[in-house]
Amino acid sequence: MQVDELLRLMTDQGASDLHLMVSSPPVLRIDGKLMLIEGLAALSSEDMESAFEQVSNQEQRTAFGKERELDFPYSTPGLARFRVNALRQRGTISLVFHIVPFKAPSIDELGLPEICKQLILKPRGLILVTGAAGSGKSTTLAAMINHLNQTERRNVITVEDPIEFLFSNDKCLIRQRDLGDDTESFSSALMHALRHDPDVIVIGEMRDLPTISTAMRAAETGHLVIGTLHSNDAAQAIDRIIDMFSYGQQQQMRLQLSQVIEAVLSQVLLTRIEGGRIAAFEIMLGTSIIRRQIREEKTHEILSNIEVGKPEGMQSLDQALADLVRRGVIAKEEALIKSGHPERLEHYLQS
Repeated sequence: MQVDELLRLMTDQGASDLHLMVSSPPVLRIDGKLMLIEGLAALSSEDMESAFEQVSNQEQRTAFGKERELDFPYSTPGLARFRVNALRQRGTISLVFHIVPFKAPSIDELGLPEICKQLILKPRGLILVTGAAGSGKSTTLAAMINHLNQTERRNVITVEDPIEFLFSNDKCLIRQRDLGDDTESFSSALMHALRHDPDVIVIGEMRDLPTISTAMRAAETGHLVIGTLHSNDAAQAIDRIIDMFSYGQQQQMRLQLSQVIEAVLSQVLLTRIEGGRIAAFEIMLGTSIIRRQIREEKTHEILSNIEVGKPEGMQSLDQALADLVRRGVIAKEEALIKSGHPERLEHYLQS
């Protein structure tokens, strides 16, 4: 089995992911749905060993042998780059390839909210892009960095696991650090990035307390920090950050976070009626009211203020979903599935 041939088929079919595992034929994810590749036999353990060897080097194979799981990049010249995840299941190798185009998309190409262009030009503060795994957070980050690179002269340092989109310097200086190859940890990379004269620091994933602490300190000291977080909405993102700290630290962290937060963009991916995917966003901005609610431990009131904050540029996810339904971009059934508050969505659709 030649993996590159499957990857070429994947790109030709417009798939986002390729799944390879024992006892199943190769499977593509197209517009969010898993589809078997017709005419191919189920893969054996020998097929999977061969596939892994085709796309990995000796160092990666050694690391996989120790950890039994691995994230790493893979490129096919003239085709695309891929983020690969390898793990063991029932004693055999399983692989997933996620496509990453060579060229970072623009904010306009993705149809992202216009406010993304303003946020990435902020001189300092903390911006969070949140959502479930596979919701397109990395692509949103890449589009925002692309806009910054074309607009302002800034020194940008990214820490990623692994590096996905590759950037060439335009107006910005962009240094991309790969977890594992270039640095041992997010927190260590952040600490050293602060000594590298950065204007903007991009964190692929804010996954632990040391990383979050250093990120908030960097935002406090005059840097723009952008990171991703796994959460369903803005209020949950705020609570998740605060809950990382011990009880005795939490009030101080609420104050600190309220001072540095500029925005939380929470996104979900949806299937268009005409095919393809589109992201819908909840947008929370660091207004004076939002900052006060964070300080006073009233995150349960954040959603209500987002819903009435349209003049400032805010919107709830249900407002965004209702707009996409009204414009005929997505089906109502698709919106209701993705909504965390279907009754609110119904209200907006009837208004």
